[in-house]
Amino acid sequence: MSDFEIIAEGLLFPEGPIIMPDGSVIFVEMQRKTLSRAWGGEVEVISELGGGPNGAALGPDGAVYVCNNGGSDFVTIEGFNVPTHASADYTTGRIERVDLGTGRFERLYDSTLDHPLSSPNDLVFDAQGGLWFTDLGKGYQRHRQRSGLFYCRHDGSLIREAAHGFLGLNGVGLSPDETVVYAAETWTSKLWAFDVSGEGMVARGPFTAPARCVCTQPGHVYFDSLAVQSNGDICVATLLNGGITVITPQGVSRHVPFPDMMVTNICFGGEDMQDAYLTLSGKGMLVKTRWPDKGLRLNFVPYPAAKPRT
Repeated sequence: MSDFEIIAEGLLFPEGPIIMPDGSVIFVEMQRKTLSRAWGGEVEVISELGGGPNGAALGPDGAVYVCNNGGSDFVTIEGFNVPTHASADYTTGRIERVDLGTGRFERLYDSTLDHPLSSPNDLVFDAQGGLWFTDLGKGYQRHRQRSGLFYCRHDGSLIREAAHGFLGLNGVGLSPDETVVYAAETWTSKLWAFDVSGEGMVARGPFTAPARCVCTQPGHVYFDSLAVQSNGDICVATLLNGGITVITPQGVSRHVPFPDMMVTNICFGGEDMQDAYLTLSGKGMLVKTRWPDKGLRLNFVPYPAAKPRT
């Protein structure tokens, strides 16, 4: 898709855009290690988080919650900025809460009861204020950790591992009725569907499988973050072939190309929910385009002319 507007450029690997009602867009810059805001042609830093802020979501208390992967090194490949393995100062991944008024942040979680968090990547709030998030698993020079789907309460009172053992769970989103958690697996380019069975719990299927495979892409591509449309289709940011792969719950897919091999995120806003904002992270840009279908309203985001989800 060539018809888009550049909202901000010169960014250091932007991810996790949040469209605010005042017209600004809040996002993380993984390499800059910040929570940032684009507004009126300018970019300002809200908070210097350190590590590797990787995803952001607006919570029920008006604060921004961040998945911080702990830090990654970066290389330039054919003119594109690309994250690689754990940085030398990496210690742990964590979930952080940022006060938008002051920029102050606090660490809510850096482990479950049994294991440290490795590389939290993306997150989505359910209607009750619970937070589903993925842990990509940290990569090193000669090995990579396994990945999982997690759940926590935003007040710091509960964290739960819902499923583990995947190869890079990345983007995460909820179906319109919130009975299904979708997660995109980076290295296999698979979209998984987890059936919610309780608070932070998912149902087990045949052979104790924790999820259903919705779709797998042909060729050498990787999956990144995702957003859900109001019709239930899932829009997955896709790497290497650069664009958005739109997948129905039945597994039928189509690809919408953009001119960056590192298209990492998409989110929706505007009065009709057809303004799409994308992070073209390899080129350090945040862009806006018109989308043919309506995006699903996220919980706790004060959209213009917002109506309660029914």
